[in-house]
Amino acid sequence: MDLSTKIDKPTRLPGSLLQKQPSQTNVAKLLSKYAAPNPTIPKKTMAGKSAAVKLAVEPPAPPPLAKSNSNGPPSPARGSTRLGIETGRYDGGLETDNEKRGSIVSGQAAEDLALDSSASRVRPTREWNLNSFDMGRPLGKGKFGRVYMVRTKCEPKYTLALKCLYKSEIVEHKVEKQIRREIEIQQNLRHPNILRLYGYFHDEKRIFLMLEFAGKGELYKQLSKHGCFSERRSSRYVDQMADALNYLHSKHVIHRDIKPENLLLGINGELKIGDFGWSVHAPSNRRTTLCGTLDYLPPEMVLGKEHSEKVDYWALGVLAYEFLCGVPPFEDLSGHTATYKRIAKVDLKIPSKVSSEARDLIQKLLQFDPERRLPLPDVRRHPWVVKHRIKESSRVNST
Repeated sequence: MDLSTKIDKPTRLPGSLLQKQPSQTNVAKLLSKYAAPNPTIPKKTMAGKSAAVKLAVEPPAPPPLAKSNSNGPPSPARGSTRLGIETGRYDGGLETDNEKRGSIVSGQAAEDLALDSSASRVRPTREWNLNSFDMGRPLGKGKFGRVYMVRTKCEPKYTLALKCLYKSEIVEHKVEKQIRREIEIQQNLRHPNILRLYGYFHDEKRIFLMLEFAGKGELYKQLSKHGCFSERRSSRYVDQMADALNYLHSKHVIHRDIKPENLLLGINGELKIGDFGWSVHAPSNRRTTLCGTLDYLPPEMVLGKEHSEKVDYWALGVLAYEFLCGVPPFEDLSGHTATYKRIAKVDLKIPSKVSSEARDLIQKLLQFDPERRLPLPDVRRHPWVVKHRIKESSRVNST
């Protein structure tokens, strides 16, 4: 299951037969021209409450070129001519679905899925419910529900993606713990290259997730469209990924499923990690679970050994290769067994079209021994990355 705002992922070639099946269809036809801002919503006393509930989401640094201000809505992104966006016409789908879909869960499952960010022990939000939003057009259907474009009714009014999940279907597929873990991890992350989860709430039958928009949709679709990316574009994505992964690891979070399908693009073309379905909070940094997508599995996972956060180093090397070449480095069309063998042997063949600098970085990340893989801070200092980096203030439409 992912918490991103994107639509169905294209089926990968045979090398990815181990691909995790998402528990919800992704939503990507994002109609927003703006990245979701970091809201500072006024306190409001809720009905039946004797005191106001404090909003959560303390504003970090405002997103590039969509800066918020205390006197009104966010400033428009560069090149845009309007302050707001049209959320479109609501189709009544939430009410219709709720009448005929799902059932009320009880017992321990009901307790496990009574998810409400206002009751969170860390950064509790104000209380939210469906009446907090003006509903807009549907953005997509998923396995467990739908995603809608919504706007907060309270000032300043912000546009978000509201994802609905049916509790009974989550229980039926036995993914309660996975969803709780994913929400718990993502709600505490604050990084410009990680999709933001602003809050969540529930009713008798459903869980609702308030998500940031990724205004330019799925990175995978861009890669499919172009076949591969330029060295400059690839380098900048690798730079952003290394920064985001280094942040995750500083929080003792191992992602474990880095791949193009799990990456989104923000309004300025910046990369955003949008799926934490296989992520784990692991202070000990030693894990044994086999997970992720076959093309991106490191040798230690293929061979059934313990793994650490350095699985993400390997995945970054695979990602860099796929950006430049259009396919993963160890993919073998004869079947997943052959792919396994190529990974275990680090059977790496880099095409001659790849520059020597990019080749050097890929080789330093795709090392059999995890301890020999290039650390993420050194990735960001690598000549290939530094060569193509642009100043933060100019990171606009860099693609």
